[in-house]
Amino acid sequence: MLLKNLCGWCLCGFLVLGLPVLCLAQELEPRRWSHLPTGANFAGVGYAYTEADISFDPVIRIENGEMELHTWAAKYIRTFGIFQKSARIDLLQAYQRGRWHGLVDGVPKSVRRGGLSDSVLRLAINLYGAPPLKGKEFAAYRAKVDVETIVGTALVVKLPTGEYKDGKLINLGTNRYTFRPQLGVVHIRGKWSMELTGAVDIYTDNNDFFNGNKLENDPLYTLQTHLVYAFRPGLWAAAGAGYAYGGESTVNGEEKNDRKENIGWAFSFGYPITPQLGVKVAYLGIRSQRSIGQDSDSIGVAFSVFW
Repeated sequence: MLLKNLCGWCLCGFLVLGLPVLCLAQELEPRRWSHLPTGANFAGVGYAYTEADISFDPVIRIENGEMELHTWAAKYIRTFGIFQKSARIDLLQAYQRGRWHGLVDGVPKSVRRGGLSDSVLRLAINLYGAPPLKGKEFAAYRAKVDVETIVGTALVVKLPTGEYKDGKLINLGTNRYTFRPQLGVVHIRGKWSMELTGAVDIYTDNNDFFNGNKLENDPLYTLQTHLVYAFRPGLWAAAGAGYAYGGESTVNGEEKNDRKENIGWAFSFGYPITPQLGVKVAYLGIRSQRSIGQDSDSIGVAFSVFW
């Protein structure tokens, strides 16, 4: 029974592939601070489909902008103990194909892109709660703890490895590094858990933006919360909401007045197929609160396995 519950808790914690919509500035991912056994390996693959309406600066003379994006992603997680704390390192890589279309000076135009997106690394450490445990010790701890608070911190680094051409305005890669410090709090009470995560995206400059221009962005601040209900180990449902603000662009020293202000919501459901294999389905909606920005809807599915 302990082994069965261990498998369930592992899947419960790992069915968080994220169903990445990597072109968007905001993501809503539940269970990123879940307690996992140390010395474990997790792998997953996922697919997401995104549709978006895009509003450009009128100076660009693009109207009725729309996007259709397909994302295939693979993720690997390794858990370990460090400084008597539980920790994990994540590696995410996606391949994307998309179509952007709209009216340019009143004439219908479209463009297609396909290739790798930027690689993403994440290192997370639970500072409070979620002690580093293995195997039966982990299963026994999770079985007896009914109320717990977990505090964690993480650093996400997006690497400039994606498809990028400096002569194109639309790219899958960003040609720069993005650093995202995160701080999260989870309170577990019985079958319910509440999560709160704050983060800030800090961008390096892109010195080869669209025909040799220099692109800079202010930091983007995000706050998100999730409510999760675990029916049993491995079987759960979650609802989340988030807010993002900032990220104004500057090109060659000229501010573009395109500060982002987005609200988002998400629903996800995890189901264990076997003790080691699980599936997750999710929906993510994002709406811009500014005249320049994009409104998007994404649906996706992910499969996960651990050993």
